[in-house]
Amino acid sequence: MPVKTKTNTNKDAIKYYREMKEVREFEMKAVELFTEGFMAGNLHTSVGQEAIAVGVCAALKPADLMVPTHRGHGQVLVRGSDPNLMMAELCGKSTGYCKGKGGSMHLANVELGILGTNGIIGASLPIGTGSALASKIKGTNEVTVIIFGDGASNEGTFHESLNMASAWKLPCVYICENNLYGVSTDIRRVTSVQDISTRAKGYDIPGVTVDGNDVYAVMHAVSTAIERARRGEGPSLVECKTYRHRGHYEGDPQIYKPKEEVEEWKKRDPIVRLRKEIIESGMASEAEILDIEKQVAAKMEAAAVFAKESPFPEAYEVTTDIYSSDNERSVAR
Repeated sequence: MPVKTKTNTNKDAIKYYREMKEVREFEMKAVELFTEGFMAGNLHTSVGQEAIAVGVCAALKPADLMVPTHRGHGQVLVRGSDPNLMMAELCGKSTGYCKGKGGSMHLANVELGILGTNGIIGASLPIGTGSALASKIKGTNEVTVIIFGDGASNEGTFHESLNMASAWKLPCVYICENNLYGVSTDIRRVTSVQDISTRAKGYDIPGVTVDGNDVYAVMHAVSTAIERARRGEGPSLVECKTYRHRGHYEGDPQIYKPKEEVEEWKKRDPIVRLRKEIIESGMASEAEILDIEKQVAAKMEAAAVFAKESPFPEAYEVTTDIYSSDNERSVAR
């Protein structure tokens, strides 16, 4: 795995730590609400993968676009979304970003360039490729980052999308969050290559594998790929190797994971890792870090309270927000 040079400042490190901690606290608070029965359906968390969300968002410019996976709370939050409105959406409340109609797996914030999380494996790939094609047709300068899991790399949409993007030199970056398991399937048992980034060779585009638990490695690799795309040179594939600490879904017994493997990866926790680096290098004191953690905890507790106290959508709203047209009329065909 390539080693990336770190050119971080105290300000950057503390910002990244706060953001990763916010993602962790948001999702653990969401788990709490789910367990208490405040959420319908199910919940898929990215606990252990926070460095990818923060590193990717650090590389983006305001006009850039993003298509996360079904496990995309982190990207949506770090990009600048309000945790109150996000938590309300997860709970199906009318104050949520999608008026409670999207929930966890269909969470969008178009104003921030987030085109929506998606519950279909591999769906982010063609959606994001289409977004990049639209940017090229319009002649605009934004880049679309397309995030998908290791399991999606074996879907037809992966190969079709990379082939089209390469052939047409589309302004996009494909980012694989390789947490080693597609639901309960060990990706190492069903894939012919050790690194998914190797597949970039088949489409004549750059491919790189980085430590997905190192926020700086992710940020540098994605920044390089984004700038290449912005220059009109086409897409890249960035594989971020990481590990999800929790199950595929809340309640997943995870019997498919060796206990030794889980414990080994928890030692590489990206939040613990950066916290230690900040304190040992003197970028911040233990007391200052504890203060940040208290602030973050209070922020996410407030989001949970907001979600609990928000109203559900009215019954009549079940037929609204279905169709859209330029003249704002709903047209059923």
